[in-house]
Amino acid sequence: MANHVDRILEQWHSEKPDLDVSPMAVIGRLTRAAVAVESRLAKTFARHALDSASFDVLATLLRSGAPYRIAPVELARDAMISTSAVAQRLNKLETRGLVSREANPNDGRGTLVALTESGRELIEAALPDHVETEHAIIATLSVEEQANLAVLLQRIHEAACS
Repeated sequence: MANHVDRILEQWHSEKPDLDVSPMAVIGRLTRAAVAVESRLAKTFARHALDSASFDVLATLLRSGAPYRIAPVELARDAMISTSAVAQRLNKLETRGLVSREANPNDGRGTLVALTESGRELIEAALPDHVETEHAIIATLSVEEQANLAVLLQRIHEAACS
């Protein structure tokens, strides 16, 4: 049974038979899978009144360990986002009382972002649901296939970033 990507490949083979469009089989499926995964995770986040950006910030703070506070630049690095994106996310989360900003005792000009008790309770509740959703998404693959896919995706990521 042909899927959307298969139909696209067939159309290209028909229209441009001399052009090797084989990378589209991987990239097209990778892109479609990423969209589907993001959509499924978004539903899980929504059950906790979160979005992926808010989840990322709260999860980064939680996994940083007690006392659950880090500098915004570290948050940007660990959540793999720009510092301007961090500022926007922090404003939103601070308004909800999920994070706070405090003076950095080691840097008179800097601040630290801290996970509030409400923020910690929320991320502690959302995290198991998030991981359960991830397990459900990859359950179709064996443990070995999951490990192989993780390695292959890392190789694609490295190639795309070079």
